Amino acid sequence: MRIGRILSVIPLAFGVFAAAPALAGGELTIVSWGGALQEAERKAWFEPVAKELGITVKEDTVNGIADVRAQVQSGAVTWDLVELGSNSCVKLAAEGAIEKLDFSVIDTDGIDKGFVNDYWIANLAFATVLAWNTDTYKDGGPQTWADMWDFEKFPGGRSMYRKPYYNLEGALMAAGVDPKNLYPLDVELAFKQMEKMKPHVVTWWASGAASAQLIRDGEVDMLNIWNGRVQAAMKDGAKADLTFNQQLLDFDCMVIPKGAPNKDLAMKVLAKFVNPEYQSRLPQHINYGPINAKAFDLGTISPELAAGLPSSPENAAKAAVFDPIWWAENMNEIQQRFDLFVQE
Repeated sequence: MRIGRILSVIPLAFGVFAAAPALAGGELTIVSWGGALQEAERKAWFEPVAKELGITVKEDTVNGIADVRAQVQSGAVTWDLVELGSNSCVKLAAEGAIEKLDFSVIDTDGIDKGFVNDYWIANLAFATVLAWNTDTYKDGGPQTWADMWDFEKFPGGRSMYRKPYYNLEGALMAAGVDPKNLYPLDVELAFKQMEKMKPHVVTWWASGAASAQLIRDGEVDMLNIWNGRVQAAMKDGAKADLTFNQQLLDFDCMVIPKGAPNKDLAMKVLAKFVNPEYQSRLPQHINYGPINAKAFDLGTISPELAAGLPSSPENAAKAAVFDPIWWAENMNEIQQRFDLFVQE
């Protein structure tokens, strides 16, 4: 996979589980996004690592980057290992709010260098894909972002994410920009394309749950959406389909907050999460892909399962790859412009 340039806390009573003997290897608090993702991670990673290392694993949920900042700034860090979006990991590293990773403990063999930084490492891959209502487009849906912008061939209401990222990349691909050469983004061209799209946008979705509900209820005919959300809706019977062609491949990453009480143990656990065996387990529970390419060599991910994962060799070859470093440098200005664009 060619990746290119990418180099108020709310505690919840999640399960606490340990392998016998209890506390033999220590205690760790792991933090993720809750919901179906955290449930999948619990089955694939948290419970197995507790058993394998003989440790107690506690869980909490995170709302975003501000939660980590609040703990670090307070000097009262209780979290050891936190999952965040790629943009947030880049920002926290620049702020000095996370620990430097120990690569004598964490083996990165099989992981593209674009998924690794001195201070963070990707733990799963997801994608923003083009999806559509199969009742609306009975003879085959759109296959490219240019199709999403083809309002004559594919009439109907659209929905798009209420953030500039993913939208601007799709707009540029619709305008003919090579998916492998999106960055630095041509922001002016992207906004010109978005002006063409705006009259056809029925609603701007702001959460993964909202996007899935839109396609599940048939409220829109076409939208950009995270692959896991639309695939879950399809499993529940939604009349929808998607394409991985020109998918925008992104990732979540894990960090250790500065001052984490169990930093050394967090390194060992993180090393487990990114090794091929553990990486091959997560797709058995949710449609997010391994970031360790060797996971596909173990034989535990079937060809049928791999076909629905954004980071499989076949689908990754069709991808444009999100650049969180570029967005970290440009987000504030573009977000302000995008907010005005949506409100006008």
